[in-house]
Amino acid sequence: MNSSKIIKHLEEVLKSDQDLKKKLELTCEYLKNTVDHYDWVGYYFANHEKKTLHLGPYAGEPTDHTVIRFGNGICGQVAESNETFLVEDVHAQDNYIACSITVKSEIVVPLFVEGKNVGQVDIDSDTINAFTSDDKDLLRTINSMVSEVIINDVEFLNSFISK
Repeated sequence: MNSSKIIKHLEEVLKSDQDLKKKLELTCEYLKNTVDHYDWVGYYFANHEKKTLHLGPYAGEPTDHTVIRFGNGICGQVAESNETFLVEDVHAQDNYIACSITVKSEIVVPLFVEGKNVGQVDIDSDTINAFTSDDKDLLRTINSMVSEVIINDVEFLNSFISK
């Protein structure tokens, strides 16, 4: 995984003139297609009033988990803890929501805008123990870049959390 190449490419994507939804779709697709162990990449956005996460742009197989309650599954736990959660073996987790029988590990990194957790990037891998500190660092950097774009597009966030 060449993190600097990935970051450079995504900087260009996020600076482009496309709308934010398209930028995030392209970000998810690029990560899924560039990093061998990223088999599903998606963003969830938080509705803090209802305590729910809502699926935004993603790349990979469709999922039935378009709305997740805070506290449920890995994503729901990150919504409450505001901490990155790396799961080496999803089958060892009591509070895991299975999206696919092929998923073996998962990483979820919160997305902060002006210090508030507005969502997260969720990545599933069909490989056990797929994620390392390099993945954490890369995804935190990407989320920081995404945050700078989202901060100027409140309507985008509202389009997901008002569902």
